[in-house]
This record gives sequence, C-alpha cells and structure tokens, in this order.
Amino acid sequence: MAAGSVAVIGAGAGGMMAAGRAAEVGAAVLLLEKMDRPGRKILISGKTRCNLTNARELEDFIAMYGANGRFLYRAFHRFFRDDLLALLGRYGLETKTERGGRIFPASDDAGDVVRALRSYLADGKVKMRTGVRVNKILVRDGGVTGVRASTGEMFPANAVILATGGASYPETGSTGDGYRLAEALGHTIVKLRPALVPLVVKEVALAKSMQGVSLRNVRLTAFQCLADDIDPSMTPAEDVGRGTGGKKPRPPVIESRFGEMMLTHFGIGGPITLKMSLAVVDALEKGPVSVAIDLKPALTVQQLRERLQRDFDRLSRRSFRTILKGLLPQKMVDPFIELTGIPAGKTGSQITAAERERLAGFLKSLRFSIESPLPLSAAMVTAGGVSLKEIDPRTMASRLVKGLYFCGEVMDIDADTGGFNLQAAFSTGYVAGESAAKFVLS
Repeated sequence: MAAGSVAVIGAGAGGMMAAGRAAEVGAAVLLLEKMDRPGRKILISGKTRCNLTNARELEDFIAMYGANGRFLYRAFHRFFRDDLLALLGRYGLETKTERGGRIFPASDDAGDVVRALRSYLADGKVKMRTGVRVNKILVRDGGVTGVRASTGEMFPANAVILATGGASYPETGSTGDGYRLAEALGHTIVKLRPALVPLVVKEVALAKSMQGVSLRNVRLTAFQCLADDIDPSMTPAEDVGRGTGGKKPRPPVIESRFGEMMLTHFGIGGPITLKMSLAVVDALEKGPVSVAIDLKPALTVQQLRERLQRDFDRLSRRSFRTILKGLLPQKMVDPFIELTGIPAGKTGSQITAAERERLAGFLKSLRFSIESPLPLSAAMVTAGGVSLKEIDPRTMASRLVKGLYFCGEVMDIDADTGGFNLQAAFSTGYVAGESAAKFVLS
C-alpha cells in the first residue's frame, strides 16, 4: 500500500473537488469513476448551463437546506462561494450572476466547469480510472484499507472518500451505489425520497387537457386533505377565522409558494412545484395531499367577483368562451368551460351570479389530488442518505470507520434549486479531500 494514498469513489462535482484538494495538500490520489467520463451530472445540470452556486449571503444559503443546513456551517466557513469561483477562475472559468442570485459560467456551457475541474486534477497529478465500479470498501481493524471493484481488482488506500452522488438521473451514474457501500459498513441510511421532482395528479385527463401551459405569477398551495375538502375561496391570506362559528376546519397547509409552474400530461411541474415537491412527498406518507392553484393571486376573492361582474357587464354580448380568452391562456379555455359547466356560447349578460361564483372559485382554486411524485430516477436531487449524525461536520469523516470520508449528495443533504446543491457538493468535497489528505499524511 502506497503511503499517503487516498481513493475517491465517484467523479462528480464533490468527487473531483475532493480529489483535487487531497492532491493539492500532498496525498497520492486515485479517482475511480464507473462511467466512461467524469462530471456527467454536471454536464446536464442547469439545462446544460450548470448553475454553480448562488450569490445569497451565508445565512440565507444555509436556510435553503432546511433542518440539516446547520451541518454545513463548518464546510462553508472553510470553502464557500468566493473560494469556489476563485479556484475555478484559476483555470479560466468566468462566471455571471442571473435572476435569483444564480451563478453560471459566462459561456453558458457546463462543459467549461468540467474542464476547469479536470485541470485542477491534472495539476495535482490525480490518477483517474473510468469504467470502474466499486462494490466494496475494504476495512481492517476498524479502518479502511482500500476498495474492491466489481471485476475483483483491488485498489489499496489509506483513506477513502465516498462521493457517489444520489440515486437520481441514473444515466449519469447516480444509481445509489454509495448508500449500499456505506450501509455495508454499518452506516444508517435515512430513507431516500425524490426531491425537486414533478408531481403526478389523479385528475390526469384534466391536466393533460392543459398540457404545456406555463403559468406565471400564480400561487401553488399544498394541503393535507382530499381535493374536495379545499374551499375554493381559501387562500393563505384569506382563511383567518375558518374553523370558528360553525365553519368547516381548515385543512393543514403543507407549503405555499408564488411564482412559475407548468401543467404536464401527467400533472404539474415547473419551479414552484419542484421546490414544494419534497414536502409533498413526505406529507403523502401521512395521508392524502391536494394542491390548489390560485390563478389570480393579486386579487382577493371579492375583488375577483367584482372584476368578473365588470367584465360580464362590459362584454355583455360576448360569449363566455370569448370572455375566458381574456382571463386564461388559450389552452385552459375549453377545460374551464367544462369545469364550470357554463355553456361556451352563453353571453356575459346571461351568466348568473351562481355561475360567476363558480368561475371565481376555479380561478382562485384550481384543484388537483396528488397521486405520487415521478420516480426517484426522474428527480433532480435525492433526499435522504447517510445520516449526518454519523459524520463529523468539521472533517466529513465517518464517526464509525477510521479513514472513511463523505461528500455531496450521498449524505442526507438536499436543497432548493438555485445552485445550492452543487455548492454543498463542492464545499463538502473540498473539506473531505483536505481532511483525508491530512489524515494519511499525519
């Protein structure tokens, strides 16, 4: 066994960073990747543009990871956004900041990120083997001694960094290998769930009839209840007092977000859906979940009623179909005619108060019952993973096995979109690489 040797399993964002930093500190590093080339997931991230990180301040950054965010404080204090951009800048990568603080390569080419990281590896003389699938981490007397490939080939090492990613996008190599390797060594795996994933609805025919519609400036609210239990007039700001005076109790709100979303052939997707998806997935374990889309969130229910009345009065001779074209995207007109039961040819002057109320209800609360998320393989991120209780946040070292380190998505860390997941991978990879190198060189 070569003295001072580190084996890194997985050549994604965290793995390449870990390998590069370990070599920079002075360790002999072998980077093992089961795919034919490194950085496959980086290449498809951010729609092939690679949203590297985010311009938000540290506290806001940490909040993006939920309850587990505090685990990252040490890693971020050691290596954060400015450090990452400086490192990549050494290898010619220029960046730009876009809406929401998202930071991308100036070239809009994720390949430039992989090329910069490969240059970092080359500078450290990191040895890389592709097409090697590790199926066992070798341990003796409570410490790692190397790894074994599926072919039977052995790779001795004084330390091992597990950087295999999650179980989403399996075509990039993220097939959950790391969870099996860690569990075999006694580590606890927090239940894996899809995060940042579109949602399948039970009303598939309705969703499919509006397939491809992109909705901007809408509010999506998820409730722990059946769709029929959602009051059409119930929005987060307007339900004060519900449950009193004989009113039906308000079902629990799981999460509510304002922004952009889209309707698909199977259900709902788009930014706010993805950001809410993990909360919905977890809530489905407890019981039925429904969502309500407020298509007119800038208006209260009363204001919408008054607007509809003015529209019907002003367009008294126009058909209901024509009036709807001024309220909704074209592809939603026919579905709304069917939902409301108002004849398409009925004129504005003929529409009754009850029909107007029904239309207002659907505009403020277009409801769907959630069947399930898309499979984990279709998720952008895997929630769950190696329990953080068993990892030292100062070093990313295993608390159970000497010489074993973790970084990236294999750990129980996930965040919203916006560059947060990649920054966590880079930061934990840097710390894991530095810590492993110091361990084997001490």
